[in-house]
Amino acid sequence: MGSIVKNSLFSWRGTVAGFACGLLLIANASADEACGLCAKQIVTNSELATCFLDQYDQFAKSGSGAVVVDLSNCATRGVVEALPSPNKGAAEPDVQFMISRLQLECLKKKLEAPGIVLDPSATIELDSCE
Repeated sequence: MGSIVKNSLFSWRGTVAGFACGLLLIANASADEACGLCAKQIVTNSELATCFLDQYDQFAKSGSGAVVVDLSNCATRGVVEALPSPNKGAAEPDVQFMISRLQLECLKKKLEAPGIVLDPSATIELDSCE
């Protein structure tokens, strides 16, 4: 009976120690790597890009590692946009997305790049920002 109690006690301690180490590894990995829910790319247009740049300081002030960008108040309302031509479909712009701090800075730089074409819409790759 004593050996069963000893074995279960050591098993329990090993399980708790393993669990604690696993949590530490996950915490360190998530602190160093990009978030799993962050966008790999976004689709935007000139109107949303201007709105993003206007609100950049507010996004940059958020205290967390991941930044939620909500540009839904920037979208034009009441204007019916022209239908895309059948041979070239414009992708629907993203008005809400989550990005890391590095991606936030990188997106700002990409949107400020001279000669960038944003209309009717442009896909901005954020994989290179990590």
